[in-house]
Amino acid sequence: MSNNISFSGSALRSYAQALFELAKENKIESEIEKQICELMNIISKNEDFNLFIKNPTNKPENLKYVLNEISDKFNFNQLLKKFLNFLVLKRRLFYLEKILDDFLKICSNKRGEITAKLTAAKNLNDSEIEKIKNELTQNFGKNIKLDYKYDSSLIGGLIIQVGSVMVDTSIKNKLKQIENRMLEK
Repeated sequence: MSNNISFSGSALRSYAQALFELAKENKIESEIEKQICELMNIISKNEDFNLFIKNPTNKPENLKYVLNEISDKFNFNQLLKKFLNFLVLKRRLFYLEKILDDFLKICSNKRGEITAKLTAAKNLNDSEIEKIKNELTQNFGKNIKLDYKYDSSLIGGLIIQVGSVMVDTSIKNKLKQIENRMLEK
């Protein structure tokens, strides 16, 4: 079973890589990246659309129709439009989010960026986020692409993850550590 999962993951990365190579060949990587961000935004904000593309009972012609309408409405490049239709043809639209996410990671890696995750117990303003991003850039010596998320369940503090390095200063984590120590005794 795990072999199938890893095969699927590598196969999905191949789709993202192929799209990147085609965009690069046509010198439209930035345009496609921007449009993919728009599409990811649509997927994340529109639950009906998200469910629609993941429903295996939808007919390919219905999927193509909806994707073509969205592509036309948002003025997507023909390459992206054809790629989306290709995913429908290959019955891979269910994995659209993963493929698009892999594409964005490829673009980020090509620019030499490192992705970092920041989770904060309070809502941070743009200048606070920028300050943290700049400090991480200095510490790691590379451009940082920061994914910020607000999580009130942390009670206080931050969680920062850059690659395999994680710093968790949240009150929630400290309380969990105290609880674990008490249970050990």
